[in-house]
Amino acid sequence: MASDKRELLIGGDSVPALDGRTTNDLNPFTGEVYAVVAAAAPADVTRAVDAAEQAFAGWAATAPSVKRGILLRAADELEARTAEVVAIMAAEVGGVGGWAGFNVMLAANIFREAAAAVTQPVGEVLTTDVPGQLSLAVREPLGVIAAFAPWNAPVILSARAVAAPLAAGNTVVLKPSEDAPIAAGLFIADVLREAGLPAGVLNVVTNAPEDAAAIAEALITDSRVRAVNFTGSTEVGRIVGTLAAQHLKPAVLELGGKNSLLVLDDADLDHAVDAATFGAFHNAGQICMSTDRILVHRSVAEEFTAKLAAKVGALPHGDPADPGTVIGPVINQRSASRVAALVAEAVEAGATVRAGGNGGATVLDGVTPQMRVFQEEIFGPAVIVVPVADDDEAVAVANDTEHGLTAGIMTEDSRRGLALAQRIRTGIVHVGNQTVDDEPQAPFGGVKSSGYGRFGGRWGIEAFSATRWVTIASEHGHFPF
Repeated sequence: MASDKRELLIGGDSVPALDGRTTNDLNPFTGEVYAVVAAAAPADVTRAVDAAEQAFAGWAATAPSVKRGILLRAADELEARTAEVVAIMAAEVGGVGGWAGFNVMLAANIFREAAAAVTQPVGEVLTTDVPGQLSLAVREPLGVIAAFAPWNAPVILSARAVAAPLAAGNTVVLKPSEDAPIAAGLFIADVLREAGLPAGVLNVVTNAPEDAAAIAEALITDSRVRAVNFTGSTEVGRIVGTLAAQHLKPAVLELGGKNSLLVLDDADLDHAVDAATFGAFHNAGQICMSTDRILVHRSVAEEFTAKLAAKVGALPHGDPADPGTVIGPVINQRSASRVAALVAEAVEAGATVRAGGNGGATVLDGVTPQMRVFQEEIFGPAVIVVPVADDDEAVAVANDTEHGLTAGIMTEDSRRGLALAQRIRTGIVHVGNQTVDDEPQAPFGGVKSSGYGRFGGRWGIEAFSATRWVTIASEHGHFPF
């Protein structure tokens, strides 16, 4: 059964799309309509930017203690609504309870980290050769920020999309994924409104899937929008980044990954199996940081793979609303068909299914670089195991991808792991851990086709503010004419 109809959030009010259109938000497990939401047109985007622009001067001038208080209350409000998040994520994106709970925990801490950043220094005093002059570098908010939040970690990534921009004094127009308009947009706006965020500071525009490109273009190209942040696929990220660059706007892009977990010959194999299972199959493998390739030293490859297959084959899957479910559904039939095709093509070309198959959690070995599953991001409940001869080959294979988001290295020798980490071309690497990890104070982002810019900590504030040079002359200068 569908939940209540949800409208756009513009200027602090819930309003329908100008033309009255709506779109259905489907439950990926049952296929039923979960919610009906407003389907915006470009004219609605203009309304949202109007509201954000109007609210900007007041929010930028708001006392830091007031901003901090709102963000801290938002964190508390979010935690108080954990059960609601669990229900929304199960019904809207197929997220299991543990994943929803993690979304709440990390999103709340993102708000708290942003609150702490509000009162950090916003400039510095510079040296100058001019007598009697005070020279300053001052950081100031940019204006209206366009934010795009995906469906896969909807509460985390919608909070991340808005927290640093708001803390820096900007206003925001948020476009959530068509697959999670509530969890990735309207819900986080509800939390912030309850926390006291003034009207117009955050606006949410939902849309029908067929209108996504037009809505994104209208938002990015509006001259009053001064920066963009996008989390999602590399394919769409290229379009977003190109549009932003054409209009000379900075962008933070956190895109796809083909993430490798290296299992060295000195690894604790049982621990490595547990780590790999979590990294590959948490949220059914639908995390940008998910482990796609496990690169195992050949001397331990068979033992590791057998243990991994046994563990993965026993993972409970099914209804995400069941507390015992570990692996829920993928987001839609299109995604399920794509993952199934990657596995089927690999098997036809000679790969071996060691666990799963037929849409379940799958472990493949015997994979070669010519197979699509070796090169393309899987983004579903499947992982490949690739034996390697030594550390050098492991590094070479890990770097053999256009992506560069994250990596993990399972070893009991931290010095050896650190030496390898320095050779792997990713924005993130974890020695002694798998690929899925996040902390709100850390610089989060990738290199190569995994994007550019960083969320998190001071890097997020810097991304959504501008540095100005300001001088103050305390005495009259002399001019040559």
